[in-house]
Amino acid sequence: MSRDHAQSAERPVHDAGAPVLPAPSAGAETPFLELLARGASADAYEQPVLLARADGGPAEWVTALERAKLLALRVRSELEGRRRREAELSALFETAHDLAGLRDLDAVLRAIVQRARSLLGTDVAYLSLNDPARGDTYMRVTEGSVAARFQQLRLGMGEGLGGLVAQTARPYVTDDYFKDARFQHTRTIDTGVRDEGLVAILGVPLMLGHHVIGVLFAADRRARVFEREQIALLGSFAALAAAAIDTANLLAETRSALAELERANEIIKDRSGVIERASDVHDRLTELVLRGGGVHDVAAAVSQVLAGTVEFAEAAAAPVRALESSRAEGHAVRHEDDWIAAVAAGGELLGALVLRGHPGLDPVDQLTLERAAMVTSLLLLARRSAAEAEQRVRGELLDDLLDARDRDPRLLRERARRLHADLDARHVVLAARLDAPAPDADQEADARRRLWAAASHLAATRRGLAAARDGGTVLLLPLDARDGATELARRTARDLGTAVHEAVTVGASAPVEDLAARPETVAAAYTEARRCLDALRLLSRSGDGAAAEDFGFLGLLLAGDRDIAGFVDRTIGQVVAYDERRGTELLRTLDAYFACGMSPARTKDELHVHVNTVAQRLERVARLLGDDWQSPARTLEIQLALRLHRLSAPAQH
Repeated sequence: MSRDHAQSAERPVHDAGAPVLPAPSAGAETPFLELLARGASADAYEQPVLLARADGGPAEWVTALERAKLLALRVRSELEGRRRREAELSALFETAHDLAGLRDLDAVLRAIVQRARSLLGTDVAYLSLNDPARGDTYMRVTEGSVAARFQQLRLGMGEGLGGLVAQTARPYVTDDYFKDARFQHTRTIDTGVRDEGLVAILGVPLMLGHHVIGVLFAADRRARVFEREQIALLGSFAALAAAAIDTANLLAETRSALAELERANEIIKDRSGVIERASDVHDRLTELVLRGGGVHDVAAAVSQVLAGTVEFAEAAAAPVRALESSRAEGHAVRHEDDWIAAVAAGGELLGALVLRGHPGLDPVDQLTLERAAMVTSLLLLARRSAAEAEQRVRGELLDDLLDARDRDPRLLRERARRLHADLDARHVVLAARLDAPAPDADQEADARRRLWAAASHLAATRRGLAAARDGGTVLLLPLDARDGATELARRTARDLGTAVHEAVTVGASAPVEDLAARPETVAAAYTEARRCLDALRLLSRSGDGAAAEDFGFLGLLLAGDRDIAGFVDRTIGQVVAYDERRGTELLRTLDAYFACGMSPARTKDELHVHVNTVAQRLERVARLLGDDWQSPARTLEIQLALRLHRLSAPAQH
């Protein structure tokens, strides 16, 4: 109902602003009073006039009935308007009452949406809220919705009818959503609206101050014109919804402030106990240093004081970002539910103390962990002189293996045994070098010393050997059965880079064995590792690790033993094996295919077979070698492997 119509309905019957109707004849109003009394529909008021005309009643009587009908309809309209306003005021009062006793925000918002739908008589009502964290808007409450996708709709800011309401902070109404081009349509929104079957939509903003925090909607599944009174009513519900949200936020902030006060009180109560723990750990750490305890003894002592699990971790095993942050700031830092305190000496990271599962660490306890890390670094430095002596012995043994000076296998094994190394195991020789140029000679020498120290420490922990050589470092490390030379090279580059805080490039040899009996193989393997290292640097792969097998056919040039059979097997071995098992001609087809410029049509002429046969064979090759076998890099390697296979074939017969 329009506002003008509503205002006219509110005026008395003989208001000067409305046309004055002559009073009906006595008795003409009786049937209409009965209709008013029983609340009949507007259509029923035509019946007395129609009956009078059908019975041939006097014209004066029919005219009197017409005037009585108009007066009755005006009274009926006035009564309906009053009832509607009473219902609206009652709903607003009930909603305000719910808001005053707010306990559950969702329940209040649901009541607002339900009452808005009921009073406006729409098929659907729903409320959306802005999500500042994600930068979009989401459905908070729906009533009358039947489409799951519509109920879970999320839309970007400024999109759809709701976006226009949010931008203008004013109500917006559309009689036919899909024909309205005044707002931005998106596929996501249109799909959700179409699933719900909505046509006419009214949206009003939820305002907190001057900010729009959401939109309250009423919608029908048919074309409809929303009147001004309905827009105003929905706006009133939107104001109550915004007030409910604001009240809930204030309650949450109040609860949070109370919780903070409670926590502060608990901290004050615990302060004396924390100070006592700090004094206790100081005494324990002092005692540990005086009696020559180790880093794990320090970790155990701090675990008891902090009532948690404290462990010493190598630099490579600690979270990289947290470790770097702790070293740079000089404080313990939180990492997920743990705390990390860097153990450093100068610019070198020696490891970290890790407090497990203690996210809410007290500041004094944090300081305790930091002091324990400092004591740990002092203990490590105190033991470094002994470790360096052992490293020199390891370096001397590796130097002898590289120079093949001591050829007595028994003496070599004995020297290795004292260093907890096993020369009879499979090893890989690795050449490591720093890539960043040093500003001057002193800094370059210092960087090389740090690399040698890190490599020696790594070798000692892995039962290997390390020595400084040719401006870099050479390592001899045992090869785990589950690893390959490539994996070991990459892991070593990563571990050394973490330890010295610079990019370290590592080249690896193929695995070597029986080093005590054949020490000359160490020198050959070192030459191969250096070739791989130089190749990595030429290819601008600083900070990486690789072995000869990683370079494809270039590995033949890098490898010391020119492993032709290994290259052929890695490249086309599956095709060779398939031909041998099945008696097929995949190798011959590949030769012809490449010779014919990779043209299936020319290949079938060369082989004197049907083109479908060529296609089937090439599909089989793709399944054996992978879908990328025809890429430029792969085809080059495959053609080289085919040629090497042909050249070596006579020797195999």
